[in-house]
Amino acid sequence: LRQHIPNVDTRVAAIFRQGQPIVPIGSTVIEANDEVFFIAERNDIIKVISEMQELEKPYKKIMIAGGGNIGAGLAQALEAEGCQIKLIERNRDHARILSAELSGTVINADASDKDMMEEENMEDMDVFIAVTNNDAANIMSSMLAKNLGCRKVMALINRTEYVDLAQGNGIDIAISPQMATIGSLLTYIRQGDIATVYSLRRGAAEAIETIAHGDAHTSKVVGRKIEELKLPPGTTIGAIVRGEEGDEKVLMAHDDVVIESDDHVILFLVDKQYVHDVERLFQVDPTFI
Repeated sequence: LRQHIPNVDTRVAAIFRQGQPIVPIGSTVIEANDEVFFIAERNDIIKVISEMQELEKPYKKIMIAGGGNIGAGLAQALEAEGCQIKLIERNRDHARILSAELSGTVINADASDKDMMEEENMEDMDVFIAVTNNDAANIMSSMLAKNLGCRKVMALINRTEYVDLAQGNGIDIAISPQMATIGSLLTYIRQGDIATVYSLRRGAAEAIETIAHGDAHTSKVVGRKIEELKLPPGTTIGAIVRGEEGDEKVLMAHDDVVIESDDHVILFLVDKQYVHDVERLFQVDPTFI
């Protein structure tokens, strides 16, 4: 990867191949259809992605099914970015209200109405996003949109057990709102100074942002090189954020980087059963005040 993009500092933190996790080392080869998790500076993200896949044209024509808080808010945000929006809302009165709030087209119809989709030229749409409060409607309308030629379809699915079933079976991206909620709750529930928890791969893996405290005498990580840390199985450090808010510096987690007190450390776990081991690793000795 460094040979292809020598001026970009990035780190591949985890790879899933045919559903199985791989902790990458220097000699690991990325293969077609691998699911790759990487860290890079915000401005370099597109460069890294373009090395792994052909970049798609920007999405401009977007149809949203569901005019609730999520759908309406998404429509407003996308319109602000210059996208052409069509929003489907089955409630006539609410559709009338939305038509006054949005500059795009608001359609009073059922999201899974095939005739309506054909009339609205679904084959010309870049993205179809179903965010109604009905899982079945979201799944069926997304699959129908895909069959009618939409480039990419996404469905909000409230029941987490349906997410894996839906994704890949006619639905490009299945989104479960519980995952974000779980991540937020775990931030407060778990031990140790865990700043943020993100669920990956529909909850099978996790990314954790934790804060290093103490010194070389009271901490198992502070004052040590990354290569010296006894990380749990399947765990990698992707990056370190160092410095005060507003003056942060992002360091890619190369083996010779030394962790300092108050560093924010970004870790990837391909198996979330080792989360508590990470917490224990970053806990300081009771003598630390």
